[in-house]
Amino acid sequence: MPWTGYGMCPTNASWPPWRRCFAIVPARGPERRSTAARSGYNTSVFINCPFDDGYLPIFRALIFTVSHCGLYPRCAQEIYDAGQVRIEKIVSLVNVCRWGIHDISRTELSARGLPRFNMPLELGIFLGAQRFGAGIQARKSCIVLDQDKFRYQAFLSDIAGQDIAAHGNDPARAIQAVRDWLRSSGAGAPRPAGGAAIARRYMKFISELPELCSAADILPDELTFADYTDIVSTWLKRELGQPIQ
Repeated sequence: MPWTGYGMCPTNASWPPWRRCFAIVPARGPERRSTAARSGYNTSVFINCPFDDGYLPIFRALIFTVSHCGLYPRCAQEIYDAGQVRIEKIVSLVNVCRWGIHDISRTELSARGLPRFNMPLELGIFLGAQRFGAGIQARKSCIVLDQDKFRYQAFLSDIAGQDIAAHGNDPARAIQAVRDWLRSSGAGAPRPAGGAAIARRYMKFISELPELCSAADILPDELTFADYTDIVSTWLKRELGQPIQ
């Protein structure tokens, strides 16, 4: 039986994706056929972050920055398949993304007194693929974001040694951190614009977003991940004078 992916266990076609140990296979589920369909392993960025309304400005800023740097944002919101277990979605996305952005800033206690551990779990899956994966999986790279640089020591001290970037809940700081990480990692455009320039374009884009939604016959509150990423991609190509495909 062949050894693939993590290099720690043999694969079997009857096993679910999480047990196939990151064998390089196409992600399951009806993925959107636009931005995601054009991406490849070396140009795909897995975004692991909160999806609540309070985080939305930073989430949208991360998508914008990744796209501005010539890469393709991916996240669990792009796959709509009620028959696919969520952890399988995460594993399939981690499998096809070389780069990862992980924001662990949402660990507050819920009304029931329990913390939110989805983001640390997905970070662990990504680091596991990087550490134990064979071939291209071992070339993964990621950035970890938080509100404050050393806050993680109180609840996730096992990741000590990771370079944590603080954004202070400010989209502009998140843009700067991600842009600088991508630049230093050699990912995407060889000479990307600076963080301040990307932040200015992001604010211009956000100011035009209602009009862009109207032109697309979509209400701003109806935007899906696929809608938003495609609008960002089209706007950037127009703004930067690139042909729209």
